[in-house]
Amino acid sequence: MSAGWTAALAVLAVLVAASLPYWMPGAVVALRVRIFAWINGEEGVPVPGRLVGTDAFRQVYAHPAADGRSRGAALSDLFWYWLAPGPEVHQEHLEPGPRYEEVARSTREILTGLDREGWAALVSRRAGPLLDALPGDRTTLVRLRDLMMPLWAEVYYELVFAEPCPAGARDLIVANADDVVSALKCTRLRHMGRRDRLTRYLAQRIAEGAAPDALPASLTTREQGYYLQGAFFNTAVVQMSEAMAHLLLAIAAYPEVQQRLRADPDDSAYLDRVIDEVLRLYPLFGVAHRITSAEIAVDGATIPAGSVLLFNYSEYQHAGLSDADRFDPDRWLRVSARDINHIPFGVSANRPCPARGIAPIGMRVAAREVLCRFTLSSSASHTRSLPSRGPCLLTPLGPAARTGMPQALRLPLLRLRDRWEGLGRSIVQLVLGSYMVWDARRQRLCQKYFASQEAGQ
Repeated sequence: MSAGWTAALAVLAVLVAASLPYWMPGAVVALRVRIFAWINGEEGVPVPGRLVGTDAFRQVYAHPAADGRSRGAALSDLFWYWLAPGPEVHQEHLEPGPRYEEVARSTREILTGLDREGWAALVSRRAGPLLDALPGDRTTLVRLRDLMMPLWAEVYYELVFAEPCPAGARDLIVANADDVVSALKCTRLRHMGRRDRLTRYLAQRIAEGAAPDALPASLTTREQGYYLQGAFFNTAVVQMSEAMAHLLLAIAAYPEVQQRLRADPDDSAYLDRVIDEVLRLYPLFGVAHRITSAEIAVDGATIPAGSVLLFNYSEYQHAGLSDADRFDPDRWLRVSARDINHIPFGVSANRPCPARGIAPIGMRVAAREVLCRFTLSSSASHTRSLPSRGPCLLTPLGPAARTGMPQALRLPLLRLRDRWEGLGRSIVQLVLGSYMVWDARRQRLCQKYFASQEAGQ
């Protein structure tokens, strides 16, 4: 081969290698979806989709027959696998009936243990010391989800046990929540030991009488521990950490939004519009599945009983807007939630998020605590699933802070780093995700549980 051809091939190889972060992650994700479908089976009725259009989304979601949670769906084996231990008493996965009603009532009682002012004060009281522990004299690169997780671990511990959270308990909660969400995003395998350590701790606290009286009385001590672990120290901590990561990353990416928030810290209306826009663009739920207990008639078609409905939040909330991908908090001056497809906390007729009344308040308070201490900047990609955990630069406010490397250089380097990390992460997600889907189908946690229940009747 001539020297010219060798040089041309070398240049081509360099160009292909340099382009990998721009196209390969998307190709790997598409392959992962195909592998998941092959392993897990083609299951479900997409909503919105061919059978159920966008206009009928809420109608079908709110239908009384769209009430099954786990029983009868092979997909449930995967969710139970990710949420273990204790998915059989997780509020989101309990079938309709007395046990669900008792668990839901306990959750409401615990969440309403503080009024809105008390809740806001609790978030502020716990956010301050955690943020003040960050370097106050230089710019720091953080992962926003990691930054927020200890905050919500402490907040929900104090809400549940009515006492400050010990450092050891906070570490157990964070390790558990991080392990669950990392497995869900297929960036790490499950580490059941981390989860079991929290289970034992909670069971001990309950046995000591430290837990609230509102715990479901029909559950055993261990089941009560599973309930607290799943509802508060898994779902609540993860969802609030993810919500705050999305909010802060959006603020970091739009300097004009950040400047406006900092110029008038008391403008709650604008901050609420920013939160609404974040939850519209980056819904915390990807796809929620429900199993129909009876036929559902919609748009001249019939959804049979036993069907698995797959409600796609992101697709629904983007539908009907010509600029759906544009981040525009002021769109909420022109429209209301009734005018567009917006269900950040679910549908009220079908188990909406029990924390819907306090979650936005907590986000508002935590965002203000961050903004009064730091300037945020980021050039990292921002996707709904946020497997990167939200890389962001925090620069302390005030003349004493050293920015070090110029921002004009920091941000391009962060973008380049993020793209290459995304390339490696997509391959990890493909391998680990495929294994976990296979392992979940092999263990059949959900199917075995309901089979044992039926055998015991």
